[in-house]
Amino acid sequence: MVAMRFEAILFDCDGVLVDSEPITHRVLVQVLGERGWQITQEECMRIFIGKAVKDEAALIERHTGHPVTQEWLQAFWARRNAALVNDLVVIPGAETAVPALHAATGGRIACASGADRAKVELQLRKVGLHGYFEDRIFSGHEMPKSKPAPDVYLAAAAALGADPRRCAVVEDTVTGVTSGAAAGATVFGYSPGGPGHSPAESLRAAGAVHVFTDMASLPDLLANWA
Repeated sequence: MVAMRFEAILFDCDGVLVDSEPITHRVLVQVLGERGWQITQEECMRIFIGKAVKDEAALIERHTGHPVTQEWLQAFWARRNAALVNDLVVIPGAETAVPALHAATGGRIACASGADRAKVELQLRKVGLHGYFEDRIFSGHEMPKSKPAPDVYLAAAAALGADPRRCAVVEDTVTGVTSGAAAGATVFGYSPGGPGHSPAESLRAAGAVHVFTDMASLPDLLANWA
């Protein structure tokens, strides 16, 4: 039923499938503080959410006075990944929505994230969703441009042999919604409230055609979308 309206369903990862943003930004606050940029977690999430840390190198260097080297990024990613292994949980409802949509579309779903591949793979395995995506995982780090550019969603659609204009994208940040909309997809914004997700009005302004609050409701939402 879903497949008749949408050729494929393309999910973001952080904040859509896994509740990772508070964990990642907790670690980022720590490593930035060690370099002299004292920032609260709320401020950190406001600045960095939906963005790749490596893409914000100029901002970090301006505030810390230290270069953002590959070694520093690798150390941050290692600490972040260790915290994710310990604390990560699935977004409520994703554990039922993903299998339902995988079945309804004959497996034509993908995960298109702005994060590095190691993080995406680790997270999906941690919460038991990796098997639904397998080789249909795409990282913005491997594209010419990451979100908010459309590259990662265009790559995911192309790999599935789908017209991006007939794909549904599920996103929870302004950066991600902008990316999906730029790809020409129909973007659904997930905004349950609380830290780690952009407000509903911001998602709509960025191009989301509909904003929902319960991930478990996604299969019915997409099946009944006119």
